[in-house]
Parts: sequence; C-alpha cells; structure tokens
Amino acid sequence: MASPKPETLAAFEAAKGFMPVGEGLALYAAAAGAAALGLPLLEVGTYCGRSTLLLADAAREAGVAALTVDHHRGSEEQQPGWEYHDPTVVDPEIGLMDTLPTFRRTLHRAGLEEHVIAIVGRSPQVAAAWGGPLGFVFIDGGHTDEHANADYEGWAPHLAVGGTLVIHDVFPDPADGGQAPYRIYLRALASGAFEEVSVTDSLRVLRRTGEGI
Repeated sequence: MASPKPETLAAFEAAKGFMPVGEGLALYAAAAGAAALGLPLLEVGTYCGRSTLLLADAAREAGVAALTVDHHRGSEEQQPGWEYHDPTVVDPEIGLMDTLPTFRRTLHRAGLEEHVIAIVGRSPQVAAAWGGPLGFVFIDGGHTDEHANADYEGWAPHLAVGGTLVIHDVFPDPADGGQAPYRIYLRALASGAFEEVSVTDSLRVLRRTGEGI
C-alpha cells in the first residue's frame, strides 16, 4: 500500500483536524492509486488542511493537481456552541469562523503550497462551474443530508469511470455519528455505478464502474 512521505505524515499528525492516522493512510493510498489516471484529485471540505496534505503528497508524486473546496466558514457542528467549535479559528474582526489562514499555514509548514489549488466557495456553486473530469473525489464537507447530497450530486458526475470516490464519517450505527454520509454511501452503491474497494473505520473507498449517480 502506498504511503506518504514521513515528513508529510508528521505534518498531518501535527495539523488541526479530526481524521485519525489510520484513515489518513487509507485516504493517501486511495489517492495515490487514483492519481495513476492522470486526472486531478479533489477534496470537498478543507477545514484546516489536515487531509489536504495527504492529497497534495499523492498529487506531487503523480504530477497531477490536488484541489480542495471549502467556504472556510465552518460546517454546522463547528459553529459556536457546538461540539467541534474551535474559537481559535474565529475571525475577531467579523466574528465568523475563517479557517483559510490556518489552512494556508498548514500547507506552508509542510512545503506543499505549490501542489494544491485552493478553491474558496460553496461546493454546489463550484461543482456547477467545474467543467473537467476528475480521477478522485473525497467528500468530507457538511454532514447534513442537504449538504452531503449536494456534494455527492455536484461532484460524482465529474468522476471518470475508473476513478475513486471516498466518503468520510460513514457511520452505519446512529450512536456513532450523523447518518448523512452513510446515506450517500448507500446511494452510491445502490446506483450500480460504484463498487466498494475498502473500509477503514469511517472511511469508505469506492470505484466508479459505470455512468450514473
């Protein structure tokens, strides 16, 4: 299984974020395999760049682009009063979350800035404006049904046959977490256009085998 450079893995572990190392290694392996298609790797949900580092490393090795899409105002569970809120990423001037500066510092410290194209905007709007095929789509954005379905419906159609779809925070048991990512995972399998490649904790790796969503 392909592995990130030791310095990239160390940067990943040091970065602000929520993905465990085991899932990160599985994400990297999936991205490295997908990069062989010679198409861009895309992530929905940047936050502070923890997982972006792994995609950047895989993209650098393959000579493809790594793209990451986020409005950088935080998802639902990261807002004030919620479980994953971090006051250190609130812009003191306007009182709203702004993870973009932390994300840029994360990339800079790891020496990976030139290997990432950061797109600041809402996922459905960016997906509607996107025109090319992708070899890899990693969905890790908002965890409501509205946002998870919008990410899937917006980006899955751009994924080339043979490309890789990865969905994070898939919890079959509601006691373990929200169900929206699990529901789009089931939707992808039910479409007949995807087959499951691997399961690592809450990370699901699927391969596109045909057209449709």
